[in-house]
Amino acid sequence: MSTSTVDTAVDSCARARLETDATARRALLDRCWAEDGVHCDPIGRAAGRDGLPHHIGGFQAEQSGARLEVVSGVDEHDGHLRSAWQLRAADGSVALEGTDFGEMDGDGMVRRVIGFFGPLPPGGSTG
Repeated sequence: MSTSTVDTAVDSCARARLETDATARRALLDRCWAEDGVHCDPIGRAAGRDGLPHHIGGFQAEQSGARLEVVSGVDEHDGHLRSAWQLRAADGSVALEGTDFGEMDGDGMVRRVIGFFGPLPPGGSTG
């Protein structure tokens, strides 16, 4: 899959997360989100093109003034991707950071996003 296809899809999804108008948000997701797409993170799960716009709208209502922003480039191979994000509170401070892992379908649409909050937990030696 071409880098530009992946970047365009991720950019459209990121812009949809920021869009407060439900009709405009849906139009953005129609260009990048698979019909059977699934988004899940530690606080929720949304399925399909109908589920994700509603999930985003609910988040916006609960976190008035907060913005979820992609803060890294998109790392992609074999239709799988990852990117880093920050949740910025209304005052601009970083309230939460995380990583999204995703999967593209054969048509260049995002099929799955799995979000993780915060840094990786500390580990130990296995040796």
